[in-house]
Amino acid sequence: MAGKRLGKTVVVKIGSSTLTNERGTLRLGPVAALVAEICELRAEGHRMLLVSSGAVSSGMGALRRRRRPTEVVDLQAAAAVGQGRLFHTYTELFAHDDVIAAQVLLTAFDVAARTQYINARNTLRRLLEWKVVPIINENDTTSTDELCFGDNDALAAQVALLVKADMLILLTDTDGLYTADPSEDKEARLIERVDDISELVCIQIGTVGPLGSGGMGSKVNSARIATSGGVETVIARGTRPGVLRACLAAEQVGTRFPARSLGLHDYKLWLLYGKPVRGTVVVDEGAAKAVNGKGSLLPVGIIEVVGEFAAGDAVVVADERGNELAKGLVNYSSQEMDRVKGLQSSRVAELLPQASPEAIHRDYLVRIC
Repeated sequence: MAGKRLGKTVVVKIGSSTLTNERGTLRLGPVAALVAEICELRAEGHRMLLVSSGAVSSGMGALRRRRRPTEVVDLQAAAAVGQGRLFHTYTELFAHDDVIAAQVLLTAFDVAARTQYINARNTLRRLLEWKVVPIINENDTTSTDELCFGDNDALAAQVALLVKADMLILLTDTDGLYTADPSEDKEARLIERVDDISELVCIQIGTVGPLGSGGMGSKVNSARIATSGGVETVIARGTRPGVLRACLAAEQVGTRFPARSLGLHDYKLWLLYGKPVRGTVVVDEGAAKAVNGKGSLLPVGIIEVVGEFAAGDAVVVADERGNELAKGLVNYSSQEMDRVKGLQSSRVAELLPQASPEAIHRDYLVRIC
């Protein structure tokens, strides 16, 4: 059929435990095998994006440091050493199949700021149109604790939403998600499929390796984010031969999280998962019903303002019991919100004549699911 899109858009995230050993030395065998498989799938018409950890761990290996540092400046310095080494290795491996790779470094600011978000999306789409494989990592040399993804699992989920991927594959050093830690519990079993993430009661969180920053908990959270945007997600062992093809063929491999749709368009998905929260507004029962009914939030329904924020920042809307109901972009600063909370619209107009009548307009409000 003319105009029909062939193949799938697939985001593959390779973790530090797959890329490097505990000394920070690159595991060339597994990495080369994964790159070869990405090239094969690309040749078959799939659009492949690679989110790669390993900049810090590679830098630590070159510097002969055994433990991942905790200070931001040390992490940034290690990433500066390792990033170039890592991308050079990828470039050489992809070149064996005459595939061009592009280095894309993102920070959480590139997701949090709407204009930057759209720019990043357009760049990634153009690279895919040019048959280039984007290799994406957080820009660890400039990101800070205040505005960073925290780990590349979260980055991979954001990239999957950004490009409207069909599948997100999170590769790690275990076969998937277990009912308990298999290294400690012989009765632990692999969870092959998770239809409702909220029903997970006991999962294998595991420990983070000496050079890594993620864990199974972060992968489950990333699956929650990606699947809510319609992206099927699989957690699987990165050293399993043919793991990517098996995931795409829906074979029983790893733990599969089927895509689910929240019925949200791109903007509200960005608002829900990409925009950082700066504060909380607590609302009464009437306002809670309005928010749950997809209405706007008016100042009269606000009971309490928590945190400091400016107009245009994102805040969480919570009820009096502390339940988080929604997330939205406020029209008032925290100081202004505190002045007008609980007031009728006519009184708000007297105090803030230039302000919007809504504290948060329904178009900029999304329920937390």
